[in-house]
Amino acid sequence: MIEVSHLSKRFGEFKAVDDVSFSIPTGQIVGLLGPNGAGKSTTMRMITGFFKPTSGSISIDGIDIEKNPVDAKKKIGYMPESAPLYADMIVEDYLRYVAQMQDQDADAKIPKLCEECGLKEVMHKNISELSRGYKQRVGLAHSLMNDPEILILDEPTSGLDPNQIEDVRNLIREIGKTRTVIISTHILSEVEMLCGRVIIISKGKLVADSPTSELRARYGHKENILLQVDGVSKDEAIDQLSKLAGVSSVSEETEAEDSSKLNLIVSLSGEEEIRPAIVKKISEKGWNLYQLNLKKNNLEDIFHDLTLGK
Repeated sequence: MIEVSHLSKRFGEFKAVDDVSFSIPTGQIVGLLGPNGAGKSTTMRMITGFFKPTSGSISIDGIDIEKNPVDAKKKIGYMPESAPLYADMIVEDYLRYVAQMQDQDADAKIPKLCEECGLKEVMHKNISELSRGYKQRVGLAHSLMNDPEILILDEPTSGLDPNQIEDVRNLIREIGKTRTVIISTHILSEVEMLCGRVIIISKGKLVADSPTSELRARYGHKENILLQVDGVSKDEAIDQLSKLAGVSSVSEETEAEDSSKLNLIVSLSGEEEIRPAIVKKISEKGWNLYQLNLKKNNLEDIFHDLTLGK
């Protein structure tokens, strides 16, 4: 459905996007991640046709967006981070205006979007009177007016309270059942809950592209064990534990809540179960064990590693 090939974008001497390629088939919900200034918003704007690439190509369902922009854009719905709504208009009037601008049948489309986006209670209200959550819903209705096959959402839950966030997430899940959806967000837990695939961009380059369920195995470091002991010096504990099979490194955890004990991070080099060997070593040496927890790396850990170069 979406083919991005060797995409680059320069602003003067600054290269915002650098040779990015990926393909998104029909029916996926994809999270597009990256730190501020990474190039993800620029990438989204090129996909929607707002920006012209410096080099590379984008095709939407086989249509080159530069060669045939009108037909390509008909397949896309886009909601930027701050939905560009006319605050002095009534919700229904605004949606009718959007329908007219897009040559859509307002009488047929608006009742359907009202139901789909949960706008029934506010259709008679002025947009300026709406909460941020309802304004996001109006923005979604706008982006869905032309019944697009592809929906691109830039920070769709930004600034919402927890209840509003859950409402918008549920709405995206329903929309994603029948459309290809790209979501740009800084809320990493949101990606894990909503997206079946994650693309991470850092410093203009694509640094990860994986099904969400496989991201840890493909890009994440191995599991860590958080260990709290006493009755031993830091140097001796690190020396003894580093010799165990399956341990890649041992370091002190300097930000632990209980600094009266020795807090260690034991990084594992493989998938084998090593906790019994650690307990046996501690028992043999006569150390006191207070805590032994297995910590699996999460999406935040992977994001930091990939975008900070750690």
